Amino acid sequence: MLFTEQHIILRDQVRKFIENEINPFVDEWEEKEQFPAHELFAKAGKLGFLGVNKPEQYGGMGLDYSYALLMAEEWGRINCGGVPMAIGVQSDMCMPALARFGSEELKRNFLAPSIQGELVGCIGVSEPSAGSDVASVKTTARKVGDDYVINGTKMWITNGLQADWMCCLANTGDGPVHKNKSLIVVPLHEKGITRQKLKKLGMASSDTAQLFFDDVKVPQRYVIGAENQGFTLQMMQFQEERMWGAANVLTMLESAIKDTIEYTQTRQTFGKPIIDNQYVHFTLGELATEVEALRALVYRAAQDYIDGQDVTRLASMAKLKAGRLCREVVDKCLQFWGGMGYMWETRISRQFRDGRLMSIGAGADEIMLGIICKLNGIYPSKQK
Repeated sequence: MLFTEQHIILRDQVRKFIENEINPFVDEWEEKEQFPAHELFAKAGKLGFLGVNKPEQYGGMGLDYSYALLMAEEWGRINCGGVPMAIGVQSDMCMPALARFGSEELKRNFLAPSIQGELVGCIGVSEPSAGSDVASVKTTARKVGDDYVINGTKMWITNGLQADWMCCLANTGDGPVHKNKSLIVVPLHEKGITRQKLKKLGMASSDTAQLFFDDVKVPQRYVIGAENQGFTLQMMQFQEERMWGAANVLTMLESAIKDTIEYTQTRQTFGKPIIDNQYVHFTLGELATEVEALRALVYRAAQDYIDGQDVTRLASMAKLKAGRLCREVVDKCLQFWGGMGYMWETRISRQFRDGRLMSIGAGADEIMLGIICKLNGIYPSKQK
C-alpha cells in the first residue's frame, strides 16, 4: 500500500495550509499575474513542505518518494494551476540533481535554504529554439580562469522573475550533444542577467520569464555532479518532474468532474436537470474512470521509482495520459457548463486554460510518444 497513516497526517496538514494560506488569495494573485513566492515558500518551508524527500541534514524530512507524490497530488487542490506548478518547480524540478549530485558547498548554500523557503529556485533548460529537444540548447558556459562565463537565453522559466538561483543546463564542451552539457547552479542576481516577463494563455499567477545571460560569471565549482554529464542528470530530473506533473493534475481533474456534477444537477434545460441526460451522466462516469486509471498508473510508476527501478517508460506514459486527460476531461466538462463555462471567472474555464500546459511542458506529448515507442521497441529504425 503506497500511503500509510503517516501520509494521511501530512496530507491533512497540507490541506489546512492550502485552505488558510493559498486559496483565499488565489483570485488576487491570478489578477496580478504573480504570487509572492518568497513569502509563501517561507511559510511552506517552515512546515517542511518543500523537502519531504530531501536529506535531513539539509533541512528535509528524509522520506521516500511516496511523500513527494502525495504532496504533488495535494497541491492540486489549489484553485489554480500556477501556484502548484511554481511549488513543484521549487521542490521537485530544480532540486533533485542538486540533492543527489551537488557538492557540499552547493547543498549548504542553495539546497538547504531552498528547502527552508529562504531562496526561490527555477530550472533553466528550455530556450527559444530548444524546448522538448533538450539536446539542442545553445547556451554556453566557457571556462575563463576559475569561472564559467555564460552566454545565451532561457525561455518559459517558471519562477523566473522572482528566483534567486537557477539549475541551468549549458554547453560546456564541444563533443556530442548528449555529452557536452553540464548542470550549473547560477545565482540570478549576478551582473549580466536580464529578465523579461512573459504573458501566457494560462497559469497566470505563476511568473514566467525569459532570461538573458550576457557574460555572466559563475565559479566552475558550481557545476552539479561531473562536467559534461548534465544531459544525463537532467533526463533523471525529468522523471521526477513528469511523475509530479501527472500526480498534481489528479485532484484538479477530480474537482472539474465534481463541480460539473454539482452544476448539472442544479441547472435545468427542457424541464429536467442536465445530468439526467444519458450522454451527460455516462460521459461523467467515463471521465471519472479515466482519472482513476491515471492514478493507478502514477502510483505504479512511483512505487517502481521507490524500489529503484528505471521508470522512464511509466513516467512518460503517465505524463502523456495526464496531458491528454487535462484536455479531454476539462473540455467535456466545460461543454456541460454551457455559457457559464465560457466565462473567465468560473473555475472550469481557469482549469481549461491552465491544464493545456500539461501536454506541452516537461516534454510535449509527441516526445513522450517517441520515448514510449523506443522503449517498446516499435520506433522506426533510422534510414541509412
